[in-house]
Amino acid sequence: MPSLHTSLTIGKLAQAAGVGVETIRYYEREGILPPAERTAANYRMYSPAAVARLRFVLRAKTLGFSLAEIRNLLALQAGGDRGAVRALAQAHLQDIEARIQDLLAMRAVLATAVADCDGHGAVDGCPIIDAIQTRPASTDHTDGV
Repeated sequence: MPSLHTSLTIGKLAQAAGVGVETIRYYEREGILPPAERTAANYRMYSPAAVARLRFVLRAKTLGFSLAEIRNLLALQAGGDRGAVRALAQAHLQDIEARIQDLLAMRAVLATAVADCDGHGAVDGCPIIDAIQTRPASTDHTDGV
């Protein structure tokens, strides 16, 4: 158990990492953050290493890694090899590249539709509505569901 002099309460950890207390509880439930030690009064107490771990998680999230991928990165960080880390990052990079291509295609369709629409008159025959109605949805897109 971390010494009480070097331990952080959940509030202090949240402040040090720049996240909310609920985020810390969520990461603990999801196995991203190891369960905290508990005091006799049942308060969560975290080691200073938890700050670095949370910052790692937050940085990985800003790079678009999913929680499952972050779990894998954390496991590899604790005892894996660079090849496995590289393979995970390479797969993630390929996913990002595919999403960029999808976004570029969406931008092109929308830019053309906006340019073709003068913004006046009835909606019937609107190039933007027509583009949405006539273009098939991408088979790779999940709408987050």
